[in-house]
Amino acid sequence: MTDPVSIIPNLGPASEVAFARAGIHTAAELRALGADEAYRRLLLSGNAPHFIGYYVLVMGLQGRPWNDCQGEEKKALRERFDALKASLQGSKEKGRSDLETALSFFGVVERRD
Repeated sequence: MTDPVSIIPNLGPASEVAFARAGIHTAAELRALGADEAYRRLLLSGNAPHFIGYYVLVMGLQGRPWNDCQGEEKKALRERFDALKASLQGSKEKGRSDLETALSFFGVVERRD
């Protein structure tokens, strides 16, 4: 059996479902794509962009806790995130704030389709 996405640190069952909707079904696929391409696919599959979700993914792929991202590294990741988001305008869930969208990504609130 192949390892599920949720074996990657910081990613749980809700992330697994979101990545599956984006066509990413295993941890190996996610690692091979890398954070930027995997996150781009998440956005294209209907997930709204949210910086916390992005850097949580980056940290997880590095085997680091999500809250390990700070200082200059966080600023650099913000620039990468903003560039990625700008390249895919129009992917935000209608009627949801950025916080609600992030919580939806992690399965804390129900996803609206």
